[in-house]
Amino acid sequence: MTSTPSKVDSASEMDRLEKLMRKYERGDMARVDWLDQLSFREIERINKLETSQTKHMYLYIDLPQFDFPLVYSEKEYRLPIPLARLVDSDLQIIPDPEAARDNPVENKHRKLARSHRNGPLDRDLKPNAKIRDELNKLLKYPPTQNLTTEEKDLLWKFRFYLTRDKKALTKFLKCVVWSDSVEVKQAVDLLHVWVNIDVEDALELLGSTFEDPNVRAYAVMQLQKADDEDLQLFLLQLVQALKFEGISDKVSLHSSPLAEFLINRAIKNPLLGNSFYWYLMVECEDKHWRAMFAKVAYYFMESMVQVPDGVTRRKTLERQGKLVEVLLELCKVARLKESRPKKVEMLRAFLADPKKGLVSFAPLPLPLDAHIQVTGIIPEKANIFKSALQPLRLTFSCVDGSEYTIIFKTGDDLRQDQLVVQIITLMDKLLRKENLDLKLTPYKVLATGADHGMVQFVPSLPLAAILTDYNNSLLTYLREFNRGEGGKPIPVPANVMDTYIRSTSGYCVITYLLGIGDRHLDNLLLTTADFGFILGRDPKPFPPPMKLSREMVEAMGGASSQSYQKFKSYCVVAFNSLRKNANLILNLFSLMINANVPDIAIEPDKAVLKVQDRFRLDLSDEEAIQYFQGLINESIGAVFPQVMEKIHQVAQLLRS
Repeated sequence: MTSTPSKVDSASEMDRLEKLMRKYERGDMARVDWLDQLSFREIERINKLETSQTKHMYLYIDLPQFDFPLVYSEKEYRLPIPLARLVDSDLQIIPDPEAARDNPVENKHRKLARSHRNGPLDRDLKPNAKIRDELNKLLKYPPTQNLTTEEKDLLWKFRFYLTRDKKALTKFLKCVVWSDSVEVKQAVDLLHVWVNIDVEDALELLGSTFEDPNVRAYAVMQLQKADDEDLQLFLLQLVQALKFEGISDKVSLHSSPLAEFLINRAIKNPLLGNSFYWYLMVECEDKHWRAMFAKVAYYFMESMVQVPDGVTRRKTLERQGKLVEVLLELCKVARLKESRPKKVEMLRAFLADPKKGLVSFAPLPLPLDAHIQVTGIIPEKANIFKSALQPLRLTFSCVDGSEYTIIFKTGDDLRQDQLVVQIITLMDKLLRKENLDLKLTPYKVLATGADHGMVQFVPSLPLAAILTDYNNSLLTYLREFNRGEGGKPIPVPANVMDTYIRSTSGYCVITYLLGIGDRHLDNLLLTTADFGFILGRDPKPFPPPMKLSREMVEAMGGASSQSYQKFKSYCVVAFNSLRKNANLILNLFSLMINANVPDIAIEPDKAVLKVQDRFRLDLSDEEAIQYFQGLINESIGAVFPQVMEKIHQVAQLLRS
């Protein structure tokens, strides 16, 4: 038993004085200033005397005092589960029961500050110059920025004033407490009077942050104004946004405005319908989401037969599925334990077999690019690449007499390549809107499954091969393929050099923003590349900010040439132009966090922040120019990547 006394001696002088002090503080005793000062000094003397003479310690607790009787009751809370005892430790972690509770003081303050009684007053409220600057600062926050309590209250206070600003809606909706029915009603009512928002902000409202069906329905309504070309650019992310719609076996698909919108637009436009179908098929392979996406695919196929050419289109998609199944069978030939020439011979024999029906068939939109109508596969042009996964090179004959070559891969997840090429295509369009054509030529990529897909084949040469064959000079290569009349060597034509400079600058900016790694010289092509590492994950140590080699600069005429200055100018202009559209790109990445894209799946909670950090949204345009020029200089002067490049070249020689 403890020896600590439960009660102190009530007869003590300090106890008597303490009771008198309480009466004094409550105003029950008359106040005489000169006499009170003398009394306080005497109380302090007695307190010190008694404390020095006693063996006990005293704890004094000041409780709040109220002018009126106070009645307060708390609802029951589920307390967090106590954590287990630490391994190899005598310490016990005790959970704080208050941690799971809302602060009643803050909640009361919020309810008073946002009372519906203030509505008529807030309606005509306008900010002064200082507050207006604060609001403008808040509206420039990136989508990932968390708002403080004070910032949320400020946005709520001036919500009616902000309805005229299309950029303010997403910030306002983040300040709403969605568990409060009064606030939710006010927020939903404001949606109908708010000025129309941009598509990029509508994409943010379809993310995991916003669950309210009214908000998501409003976002879909704003998407209606997007044309089919823009919708094609965002379709990959919109399919991912279906994961946040709450569709289940017990919930009708009609309760999801986004699902209905996508199905309707996919039915109206066959090109959209082609991409929509294959995006759904890939997601149907995911065990967690299979049931939901299968339900969407079923409604899509059933709704398609209701339109005039729907039955034909449905059969076309089914034929595409069978074509992919045949290509998967062909890949088994490439995996046989035979010599490569023998496997190529077997592959061509398989394709030429009349019973397979692959040499000639009815016109079929190619899954990779539905613009292309293919009528068969040319057996003698089929081949197998030497790489580890041994992808197939297949050449299709087309309706117009042309040929279209693809690479069909198995054992490789192409969803990452698909995402990167989509973002590059989007960035190219954004730059062209700013009248900046960087001669980017993104190729087509389509994942037809979790571990197989198609890639458009574009004839190209690795930079390493060019340097080997042309005396370590890219400039010599450009001159060789741009000779004058009679084959005479001439300086590189201005239009050729301009294309090279523009495309190199575009490549540098975009690969930096997306953090594309593994850019050794064998992966640097004049027309295409294999995007194996994104979001800054590079397999080599100490990678430079961007892969800009000394040979690439020398082809421009060196670091002091006019062409190199033009290159740097294109880089900084493109960097600042894309920074203006950072929110759109960040919102697209946010919708992909559950998409099982390899490099995003590693750290899904940090993936968007990594991209955001590269945009350096904290800098002004002038500061961003200085920053990016520093990155260019750092990349050219990086020594370690040059060492790694030599090691890679030696490894390639030993492997061959």
